[in-house]
Amino acid sequence: MKNIVFMINIKDEKRLERSKPYDYSMKSWSKWCDKNDAELFVLDEYMFDPEYLIPNWYKLYVFDLLDNQGIDYDQIAVVDADTIVHPDCPNFFKMSEHKFCAVHNDGSYDWVCRSLENYSKHVFDNFTFPVWEYINSGFLILNKKHKQLYQDIIKFYFENRDHLVNVQNTYSVGNDQPIINFFLHKENVDLKLLSYKFNMQDMATKEILDENLTFTKLGWIYHYNAIPDNHDSSLTLYWMKKTYEALYDNIS
Repeated sequence: MKNIVFMINIKDEKRLERSKPYDYSMKSWSKWCDKNDAELFVLDEYMFDPEYLIPNWYKLYVFDLLDNQGIDYDQIAVVDADTIVHPDCPNFFKMSEHKFCAVHNDGSYDWVCRSLENYSKHVFDNFTFPVWEYINSGFLILNKKHKQLYQDIIKFYFENRDHLVNVQNTYSVGNDQPIINFFLHKENVDLKLLSYKFNMQDMATKEILDENLTFTKLGWIYHYNAIPDNHDSSLTLYWMKKTYEALYDNIS
């Protein structure tokens, strides 16, 4: 059984420009998989009308998608398409201890705290957990033990969809990420937090997203989120292209 890296990169004819940066993500992860005896699985089509269910939620269908394709696997890394992996990134599957692995959301604490507080109050009957255990869903390691967890989250979403959408729109909070966080803690899932090196979020605010590519000297997986003034994802394309060419153009 191979380990799987799973990502979503939907090619929408109306939004082709927006998906251009993500091709660099796929290429980097494909090369990393070849090096580490893993297999890249990319979902490139809509599963639902995006007005009804945005593609962020499709990550929760990873077990069903792999099962439907007859793909057996050991562990799965679910990665966002706005990430690039360093070619020398260690094999994180060997670090997991077969636990649910993630990285703390070390980004906008206004956004994190707002999500934590409002979902606690309006969705989860005031249940809460420490903010330093709130994880970013852009890089997760799962295995078959977590299949039921994801099925439970999907069921919960559809049973409460209208209320959840209202909470998201009213308080400008996250969608799938907060709910994954709450389920992890409510269900006492054995969670292993990995270093920031494996999901380097909000790099612009940390002043490491620069022309010298300082971030590439500090960690392994680069997450190009929360970039200021990023109109039409033009800066996402700029930084992902620049990073990929710097790290991979001299590698056969």
